[in-house]
Amino acid sequence: MTLIELIIAIVIISVGLVGLLAAVTTTVKGSADPMLRKQMLSVAEEMLEEVALKPYAAVANAAPAACARDTYNDIFDYNGYNAAGICDMDGTAIPALAGYSITVAVTGTPLAGVPAAKITVTVSRGGENLQLIGWRTDWAS
Repeated sequence: MTLIELIIAIVIISVGLVGLLAAVTTTVKGSADPMLRKQMLSVAEEMLEEVALKPYAAVANAAPAACARDTYNDIFDYNGYNAAGICDMDGTAIPALAGYSITVAVTGTPLAGVPAAKITVTVSRGGENLQLIGWRTDWAS
């Protein structure tokens, strides 16, 4: 093996390694995105379930402080809920989810003559949004 053949072999191997490292870098750079998406989905599912489990009929209540939801006693209390950062029902901020924001919209939309409400939960982080939509009917009436 001559010196020229050795240099050509080193150049070919180097080009191959650069291409391989570029592919690995791209993969690693986006590897955290699925985790953020799963966190957004988990927060949205929790809020959608919380709203859907409340009674349908509107009942008078006291206004909550900041992002607390402990005084909400029917699904329509959640309409317009908007919080930068995720809080538990008592209004205690969850520090690990500080970069997220959540909004809730509840609109009365009858379904085939049955009173119903469309619940839209939107969770955002940075430029990414995740939206879940659920329905709650007034099955008791």
